[in-house]
Amino acid sequence: MRAIVVALGDLGRSARMRYHARALAASAVDVDLVGLEGTPIPQAITDESRIRVHRIAPPGLRRRKGLTAAGYTVAALIDACRLSFRLWRTLRPLRHPDLVLVQNPPQFPTLAIAFLTLHRQGVRFIIDWHNLGYTLLQLRLGGWHPAVRLARWLERRDARRVEGHLCVSRALAAFLESRFGVRGARVLYDRPASVFAPIDRAEREQFRQALFTRLGVRAAIVGFIVCPTSWTEEEDFDVAIEAVLRLEERIRGWEAAAPARRFPDLVILVTGDGTRRAEFERRFAGLPARRIQLRARWLEPEDYPRVVGSADLGLCLHRSSSGLDIPMKVADLFGAGVPVCALDYGACLAERVRHGDNGLLFSTARQLADVLFDLFETFPGHQPLLDRLRVGARKSARPTWEEGWTREARSLLLPNAHTGFV
Repeated sequence: MRAIVVALGDLGRSARMRYHARALAASAVDVDLVGLEGTPIPQAITDESRIRVHRIAPPGLRRRKGLTAAGYTVAALIDACRLSFRLWRTLRPLRHPDLVLVQNPPQFPTLAIAFLTLHRQGVRFIIDWHNLGYTLLQLRLGGWHPAVRLARWLERRDARRVEGHLCVSRALAAFLESRFGVRGARVLYDRPASVFAPIDRAEREQFRQALFTRLGVRAAIVGFIVCPTSWTEEEDFDVAIEAVLRLEERIRGWEAAAPARRFPDLVILVTGDGTRRAEFERRFAGLPARRIQLRARWLEPEDYPRVVGSADLGLCLHRSSSGLDIPMKVADLFGAGVPVCALDYGACLAERVRHGDNGLLFSTARQLADVLFDLFETFPGHQPLLDRLRVGARKSARPTWEEGWTREARSLLLPNAHTGFV
């Protein structure tokens, strides 16, 4: 059996689609994994004999910054045409598949070109819904722009053309049913891959010290917060910057009230790469903060799970464009046994983050500053709240991605296969 997995994003940062490819390969399926060039792909993918990787040069997306809505629309259309041709040229020579699994967003041109190139009798098309593409366009153009309304119509039309649907939340599945007329969408939550696991205490401390040395952190007592991000428009860094300023002010007042008290230094490591990184690195560097240090680093895929596992807390600044998706970083953190402090963008997030059990939710910079102060006030001594959250995070790590995929996705993607991995 053959499958083509298409993700028109940087394959190095398209973890869920890489996980699909590995799960299919483990089920004796030959996989063509198609996506954009960019960051390195983990060795687990490149070493898998059943997976062939095809990377496409991205269009000039970075040149859209500073354009008007009309200019942005024109640039986006030009880029979509370029990308459509490159995707068609990549898909055309591939061997005929039995299954085509397409990531959404981006809805266009991914599904249209894949359908045009690969659709024939016996080929099943499945959409894996990570979010709604037209809501991402709304962030730039506004809800009533003609391009947004056209994108929504196309997304709704294409949803009805395929044989099956996977999605990342119950809320998204309910939306697809009520608004797009989709029936039987299956929820496959983002779950941690097996590489995300709690780290032994001694190994954790050793790794942390080496990491702090690389980051130029020299304080004796340091609370470590990791903030995985893709540096997109959906990440609200303004709330983190304001929270740092508020927290610094509160720490100064708290220590001045009792000179013997000392609040630990905090390091917030923002990982990932993207078009907005340089802008916010400049803003980080300009902060007058002394006790809270913001750092931004790109981590190699093999290092990322260990960095996540060495953290005391995870910080999620994702503000969903649709209110219906759940960021994968939450699953990664839970897999490593790390609780998450997450920006609350709606009820959908509560499907995975339970306030006071495996994480804490905040809506404003003031709330975030208060949460961080309460969590680290007695660090590294008695930490009842942080300890309780760690227990909840570890419980939330199950099922793993492999277990969840077998239970929820396998029968949809491979309806004629035997149960269980090969």
